[in-house]
Amino acid sequence: MAGRRRVLRSIRGRVTVGALLIVAIALGLGAVAAVQLLRTSLTDGVAVALEQDLDAIDDGPDRGPGPIDQVDDDVLVRVHGPQGAENDPGKDDPGGDDPGEGEGDGGSGDGAVNDEDAAALPIVPEGRTARVVVDDEPYLAASHETDRGTVTVARSLEAVDEAVAATAGLLAVAVPLVLALVGVVLWVVATRALAPVERLRSQVDAIGATELDRRVDAGGDDELGALAVTMNRMLERIEHAQKTQRRFVSDASHELRSPLATIRQHAEVAAAHPEAMPVAELSRVVLDEGARMQELVEALLLLARLDEHRVPHPAPVDLDDLAFAEAQRLRRMDVDVDASGIGPARALGAQQLLARAIRNLADNAVRHARTRVVLRSGTRDGRAFVQVEDDGSGIPPAERERVFERFTRLDEARARDDGGSGLGLAIVREVALAHGGRILLDEGEAGGARFTLELPAAS
Repeated sequence: MAGRRRVLRSIRGRVTVGALLIVAIALGLGAVAAVQLLRTSLTDGVAVALEQDLDAIDDGPDRGPGPIDQVDDDVLVRVHGPQGAENDPGKDDPGGDDPGEGEGDGGSGDGAVNDEDAAALPIVPEGRTARVVVDDEPYLAASHETDRGTVTVARSLEAVDEAVAATAGLLAVAVPLVLALVGVVLWVVATRALAPVERLRSQVDAIGATELDRRVDAGGDDELGALAVTMNRMLERIEHAQKTQRRFVSDASHELRSPLATIRQHAEVAAAHPEAMPVAELSRVVLDEGARMQELVEALLLLARLDEHRVPHPAPVDLDDLAFAEAQRLRRMDVDVDASGIGPARALGAQQLLARAIRNLADNAVRHARTRVVLRSGTRDGRAFVQVEDDGSGIPPAERERVFERFTRLDEARARDDGGSGLGLAIVREVALAHGGRILLDEGEAGGARFTLELPAAS
């Protein structure tokens, strides 16, 4: 029972049952309509024959009122007297023949129906036909007014009823057979059509967390093939995200292990040789490495929040004010800063995040500049921007995308204190994406790197 219920709930079962219901309704209505159409057509044929019989009686010899005459096996004739009175030619008709003398038109010879059945062949309204029963046999009757009375002619409907019954019986057998055949065909077709889906399901189900490099069979150039291609792209994104996460965890562990190892090393030296590691020196090392760890952890937490690409409490932010603030900060650090290109620029976002992104760009420029850092801001084509440029050696085009990856340092020979944590530019890109913007990198006027942070301008 459970298996049957599961089959009916499947797509194959629902498609088959739904199609069978529609086909059954269509065939049923078609069969009923066919039987009714056949009955009507055959009955209309009998009605036409009745009209011909009435015309022939009008053109034939006079027939006096009397009981039913059975002209042949299928035709009955009855002549009613005026006002529908029934007359026996042997009684009231003085010129009539003796009823016992042979078979006349109004007599009751071997081919005549008994007079007691005369009521079974009544007068039918002019221009109409009626179904009557004579001796338990169906007839179609019609009447016509003449000078000698009303003539009623009836033709047997037995052949019509037999044809209709035979057709109905045939359809009663054929319709279920057709439904069974259609059901089998639908089930087979649905099974073959859904076979690729089952194959895709089994292939995807077999892919584990450690087998994300596997792909599903794309199949043919149809909707299922497009689904397989989409699933393969999804697997590629998941695989890339997993690799990025693993690399991120590995790099983060490495970055955190370095300051912890430095602190532990100096603490062990101070414990073993107090005279070789004064307290002041140990305190300086612990403070410096602790600050470095704090900055790294804060950067990691910020990236984790930015991965959701959500901006907390967005509001209009003046990017030119943030650029001027960075220029003043760098000047206090004795850095030559050109801020003449700073113009009005306003974007919608979180001021703290945007300030962090511009500071990261400024610190990166200071780290690589030879003599000067240039800051610019403005609005163009409906987008606000901030540019930070240095006059350093620049970044090769092949490496310009990689610098935005987390924990990336292009110059591995630099000291870590000078090279930073490798998360600054990654934070800038995530901040830009969270605000619906982008970060561009090209070559500046002095040959160094020029970073352009573009954001949708606020009205």
